[in-house]
Amino acid sequence: MNYLFVIAAFLFAAGPIFGQNQNVEDKQTETLKKGKSEESIYLEVIHRGDPPFLLGSSWIPLLNGDNMIGWEYVPNTGQGGWTATSGVLWDGSDNSVYLKGTSNSGDRIVNTVTGSKKVASDLVSAKKFGDVEIYLEFLVAASTNSGVYVHGLYEVQIVDSYGKDSLNPPSICGSIYDYQQKVNDEYVGGVAPRVRSERPTGHWQSFHILFKAPRFDSEGKKISNAKFIRVLHNGVVIHENVERRHQPVRQ
Repeated sequence: MNYLFVIAAFLFAAGPIFGQNQNVEDKQTETLKKGKSEESIYLEVIHRGDPPFLLGSSWIPLLNGDNMIGWEYVPNTGQGGWTATSGVLWDGSDNSVYLKGTSNSGDRIVNTVTGSKKVASDLVSAKKFGDVEIYLEFLVAASTNSGVYVHGLYEVQIVDSYGKDSLNPPSICGSIYDYQQKVNDEYVGGVAPRVRSERPTGHWQSFHILFKAPRFDSEGKKISNAKFIRVLHNGVVIHENVERRHQPVRQ
């Protein structure tokens, strides 16, 4: 089992964060028995209505609604800077670069680090998962650069990209980040969302991620790669069956 994910964050807030263990092979077998092709697995699922954690009993809340217990700072990654709050204050400006939480503790967390070249520490969940389904909500300020690292490795990008043209996948919110290996001195392997679904700064957004962990044999040799089975951004499917063959970049 691995850590669910790390949030590396700069000017970022998170609302509800939930996870649930999954067995992707079991779901595939069940679907194939019903006469559906493997390629059609999950493709029918598009989020409408209430968030999925309200519709099932197996979801595990990863924010406790009161404090930061259940999360750990990753050493040497920043200046701490996270707090639980009941609400995130927004100053009404499209260019607001700092977020502030209310003085009451609550069910969301906010990055309170301010100042030039300062960043909050990465966070890692205390709970561990293998195959996993994740739902989280987030809000970005201007110039946000952050991400969700499933297993602490495989990143779905969170970045302030609304209304910005970019041909570089890591510069688009919802992209799956580059590999560590370089080709011709450039990082490769980043996967842009098949459709862009960002919202402007100051608006709450959501990711709904279904992830299949890599498999290893009894001697520890990897026999199958990690795979993002499906990623929804604000209810829109932006990735399906994206395999990760190599070690991703960690920045």
